[in-house]
Amino acid sequence: MHRPADAAAESVVPSFLTAFTPAEIPGLIAFWHFGAGGERFPAAQGEPYALRSAVGPLAVVDDPDAPLGGRALELAEGQWLRIPRAECPALDIHGPGGRLTLVAWIRRGRTQKDHCEFVAGQWNETNRGRQYGLFLNIRVWQRPHRICGHLSHVGGPTPGYRYCIDGAMGDTEIPWDEWHCVAMSYDGVCGYAWLDGRLDARPGLNPYPMAGGLHDGGPNGSDFTVGAVDRSGAMGNFFRGRLAGLAVWRRALTPAELYALARGPVAAGRGGPA
Repeated sequence: MHRPADAAAESVVPSFLTAFTPAEIPGLIAFWHFGAGGERFPAAQGEPYALRSAVGPLAVVDDPDAPLGGRALELAEGQWLRIPRAECPALDIHGPGGRLTLVAWIRRGRTQKDHCEFVAGQWNETNRGRQYGLFLNIRVWQRPHRICGHLSHVGGPTPGYRYCIDGAMGDTEIPWDEWHCVAMSYDGVCGYAWLDGRLDARPGLNPYPMAGGLHDGGPNGSDFTVGAVDRSGAMGNFFRGRLAGLAVWRRALTPAELYALARGPVAAGRGGPA
């Protein structure tokens, strides 16, 4: 009897991958990578949105294993960045037509205490301004250290729960001190969590059915933040580790596109403070 190949084991012929830039994939909103430390990091491609440190100058370190050129932003626990909501309208993805993909190249570090870790997105729990957010170590389904592509179409907790439960939950534990490409996407019908260019499938939770679009936070909704979220009236859920690059598209990318971003020779171009 024929058995289909395990999707997690599928690989493209390596010689078929060619050098490209994130901007060549249609629908790019912004792509950041980090060539030098500082307090302000303009996008290298896409909209000219600048990530700003909320805690003073941030270090960029040499790391020969880092993708996108061997340099990465070093985030200590408690360090984070933001773009005010009014300054990044294209990242305000909401409504029935809201579609997105968010990709991050990370090396996860250990936090002082075990807690949820926020990578990036528009997610404000204090003001019921949840829209989309890429997390690690969300425990609502009782399996920690996985990718979570959190989604909300109500802004507050999922009805019937104390917290937001909605979003794609990956199946694989994300280790510390290793480089990985983590991603989330939403196509208007389902959310998806991706690890190193492959769908990190988990029955019933990845893909995660959630038709109807994303919450509209309005003018007082969430900023776009990296490394922390506004929760319980203060910033928290800090990510500790290294970030080599971050990108957001206004569409759900295809499996082939996500595979190339994770495993192909992505040409980052210039990146740094301004």
